[in-house]
This record gives sequence, structure tokens and C-alpha cells, in this order.
Amino acid sequence: MNTPVTSIVSPAAAITRDVNIGRMLVEQGKITLEEADRVRHLQEEEGLRFGDAAIRLGLVCESDIQRIHAQQFDYPCQPVAGPGIFPASLTAAYQPFSAEVEMLRNVRSQLMLHWFAAGNKKLAIASVNPGDGNSMFAANLSVVFSQLGNPTLLVDANLRRPRQHEIFRLNHGRGLADLLSGQSGLEMLVRAETFLDLSILPAGSSVPNPQELINRSAFGVMNEKLCERFDIVLYDTPAFSSAADCLTIASRAGGVLLVVRKNHTRVADLTVFSDQLRRSGTEIVGSVMVSF
Repeated sequence: MNTPVTSIVSPAAAITRDVNIGRMLVEQGKITLEEADRVRHLQEEEGLRFGDAAIRLGLVCESDIQRIHAQQFDYPCQPVAGPGIFPASLTAAYQPFSAEVEMLRNVRSQLMLHWFAAGNKKLAIASVNPGDGNSMFAANLSVVFSQLGNPTLLVDANLRRPRQHEIFRLNHGRGLADLLSGQSGLEMLVRAETFLDLSILPAGSSVPNPQELINRSAFGVMNEKLCERFDIVLYDTPAFSSAADCLTIASRAGGVLLVVRKNHTRVADLTVFSDQLRRSGTEIVGSVMVSF
């Protein structure tokens, strides 16, 4: 015998949510009070949700309603990309309900279950070649981790071609390189106020000896301090084909997530990279394929 499925949300709660959506749209200047009345009239006639009725009337678009939902459920979401703010490719910030970000959340869930739940706090994000999308993937992954409410740190450990200061619009000042050389401390951490519980440690000053800095004992000391302050520490690493730094960083993190670009990363190169990682004692936690 089939048991009917009932909603755990009461009709009163659903009505309250619709009222809040209408109020928030008015407060944000998306619709006027008169337009809100038109929406409610159509809502009652057709039995629609407020957002669906507003979209049908052409007063708002789907992305407007998604951003309202994000606010209701304390899920940070940016308006639209533009000059002076984050690039459009930081999709976790702009399109939290898109298929791409849903994939990111799936990756996050798998990592939580199979890596971080085991007591690990550090993870390197690595790729074979420059241009494989490693840095942007690491940035998006750090955003979705922070949206869980876990204190998250993204470390730009690519001291050769750093990207995170560009992605998050940070001043290209001091950072990891200065910390490892003893010229600064953890005050170089930058809180990304736009997101929940996300901090960034940029690469910092340009240096002539990145590999030597990465191999210093100061890296291990820093690791311990970071793990005391954060639940999740993600390292954006340089590409394997351009520097051996990524092997050292991945080894110090203990685990690595491989980013593979569709129709770009060669299987033979990936095999060589994977073998090198295993020889260095690094656990390959998984791999993800990106296409752009």
C-alpha cells in the first residue's frame, strides 16, 4: 500500500516565506508595492508560489528569486559580475543553484565523507598543466566549503604564477612567501567578508627561490598553526609540468585532489604525475574533470 507523502513545511510557513519574498523584492527595489499586489492576485488565481507568479508577470527573473532564496537560507550569493568585483567564473558566488555549483557541492560532500571526516584538515588541489583550471576550481571549492559554515582557508601556494589575489580582488602584497621567509606572520591572512567563514592567504611577494621556501621547515610549522584555526585548508598549487613544488606541497598536505581538463590533459602525463605523488607518500583523494 502506498503511503502519501506529506510536506514537513506547514501551509502557514509556506505563506510566511512567500510574504517574506515579496517584502524582500520590494525592499531591494526589484518590484513596487503595486506590482507586489499584482503578483499576489495572480498567485491566488493560479495557485502559484510568489516567485513563480512574479516571473510569469515578467517583473523579475529566475536569478532574482534564486538570490532571494539564498538570503532566506543564509547562503551567500553575489548579485552580478562586473568591474571591481569577482570574475564571472567564480560561479559559486553568483550561481549557487546552477548545475556547475551543484557538482561542486557533490565534490565537497565526497571530500567531507572520505577525507575530512577522517580527521584530515589539509588538501592540495593540483593539475598537470597550466591552464587546466586548477586555481579557479580551488577558488570555487573554497567558497562552497565556507558556505557549510566550516572555517575555511584557501592558500595560494603557487609562488610562480599566483592567481588567487586576482580572483578575490586582493592587493598583491605580502602573503605565503613572506611568511615562509620569516618576514611576516599569520596577520597576512585576509578574511573574505563577502562569504561565510572564508579566509585567503595570498602568495605574497615575488621570490627567486620558491622551491626552497616550500621545502623549509617553516611550512610544517605554519601547517600546524593553520589547522588549529581552520577546519578546512586548501592549497592551490603550481602545475606539475612547470614546477616540482606541487609534489612537496601535496606531500605536506597529505592528500591531493587532481583537476583534469577535458580534451586537454593527456592521460600519459596524468599517469606520470600520479605515480610521482604516490612515491612521495601523498594520497590521491580523487580527481575531477572540468571543461571550459
